[in-house]
Amino acid sequence: MELIIPRWVAPVVPDGVILSDHAVALEHGRIVALAPAVQAREAWPQATVTELPGHLLVPGFVNLHTHAPMSLLRGAGDDMPLQAWLRERIWPLEAKLMGPEFVADGTVLACAEMLMGGITCFNDMYFHPEAVAEAALDMGMRAAVGIIVVEFPSSYGSGPADYIRKGLEMRDRLRDEPRLSFTLSPHAPYTVSDDSLRRVSSLAAELGLPVQCHVHETAGEITDSLAEHRRRPLQRLADLGLLGPEFIAIHAVHLDEADIALLARHGASVAHCPHSNLKLASGIAPTTRLMTAGVNLGVGTDGAASNNRLDLLSEARTAALLAKGSSGDATVWSAHQTLHAMTLGGARALGLGARIGSIEPGKQADLTAVDLADPLSQPVFDPVAHLIHAAGREQVTHVWIDGQLVVRARQLHAERAQLRLAEMRGRARLWHNRVVDTLPAGVRHPGG
Repeated sequence: MELIIPRWVAPVVPDGVILSDHAVALEHGRIVALAPAVQAREAWPQATVTELPGHLLVPGFVNLHTHAPMSLLRGAGDDMPLQAWLRERIWPLEAKLMGPEFVADGTVLACAEMLMGGITCFNDMYFHPEAVAEAALDMGMRAAVGIIVVEFPSSYGSGPADYIRKGLEMRDRLRDEPRLSFTLSPHAPYTVSDDSLRRVSSLAAELGLPVQCHVHETAGEITDSLAEHRRRPLQRLADLGLLGPEFIAIHAVHLDEADIALLARHGASVAHCPHSNLKLASGIAPTTRLMTAGVNLGVGTDGAASNNRLDLLSEARTAALLAKGSSGDATVWSAHQTLHAMTLGGARALGLGARIGSIEPGKQADLTAVDLADPLSQPVFDPVAHLIHAAGREQVTHVWIDGQLVVRARQLHAERAQLRLAEMRGRARLWHNRVVDTLPAGVRHPGG
């Protein structure tokens, strides 16, 4: 039995609650109780106690969308619009560099960065997903691993049928790992055919898996879809049976009222990635209108190649500020609504809302502690507002996953994770050199 006693607890459920001088009791990886600290000490006098007198304890953050291996491409394609970024920089680099080793090493770096920033679960989409899964397990993280579907061949497979076959085999091998779950992950409507999307829809219904897809990210994507399919991308996906409570619309920037109503009617979720949307000049997602319509919202970082930080606290702050500024309404995306999106909203989108995303008895003990005692953070009137608008990821001091301490005193705590990260200190430089050597002639960076 362990008791964590912070200065404040924001359990997310009930909504808007902040508890002072309470303890969270953990046993066998689960939350046993959330009770006044005095009562908890009396009930479990032999418990191990972790006291955090200046901290806010919240559910572990859920990164609803990322491409973890692309940490090795951080900064390799800056200041480019999406289609040029993909076709002229990212896809050529991946064609020459990508393989299980690249994926595993990039995921180790990503997991270290995410853990140190309080992220306990991430939803990934990439090639060689088994390498993502194994690296996440080594780092002690909870991961939703994407079964990638795309029409073109890669080092991972020959095409969509091959990707699906290999992805399902991976799921069968790893389905008993308690920290892993799986999603079907068609890349985007413009890279996946109708036949492949129908296959994804059938598998989602058969296996009960979430489906994630980049959609309505740019205005050009919609123009092209109207020309080729005579429908907007979301309507095409709906016609093919993809939309439903298990569907996660990634980015969802360019939405009209009919698109929003379609998502709401089907009970779908949106993975909001504001920094990537801004950096690639894709636009600003209408998250206030989505929230008003009742669409479930989560927050994602996207990959480090288009962000360039896997920092969900920073992402959430930008999401809140963009919503306020673009709507002209300072009351929208309140601090508590923002915390909900980066925890329980993401968990629900992944079908994990009954297990993680809030501090409730019976749930897995995925927790993040943020130190608000620093003089630069004083005074604290509302700790949740402070978390969203004043704190940074450097103030995350402790992180638990399944009740196991994975970050302690701002350092990775698990020995295996420490070893994997130590290995990467040298390997990251090797990958840097390989990326630089692969860049087109005339494209070189000062750090090269």
